[in-house]
Amino acid sequence: MTAWAWLVVAVAAEVAGTLSLRMAVHSGPSWYAAVALGYVTAFVGLSTSLAHGMPLGVAYGTWAAAGVALTAIGSRVLFGEALTRRMAVGIALIMVGVLLLELGGGH
Repeated sequence: MTAWAWLVVAVAAEVAGTLSLRMAVHSGPSWYAAVALGYVTAFVGLSTSLAHGMPLGVAYGTWAAAGVALTAIGSRVLFGEALTRRMAVGIALIMVGVLLLELGGGH
């Protein structure tokens, strides 16, 4: 797999772990296994993407921005939490910042 594929795995696992954390708080401690698995998988994916040559700033920025955006959307869909226009603008600004990191990297 490529560095970007490993980063996709990391983002998906981190979002799953975070959404599972929300479930664990409200539905019981059995969800903590999913939280742990999600976070361990996320860090393995992130470190593997770095091992495949992805720059740290790009990897972490992409991981964080995508994680924030997907978690906010997931919490809206699954738990009915707020996702206001102001929040959406904030997420978009984070994504623009990550894009600028990627473009500034010169690779």
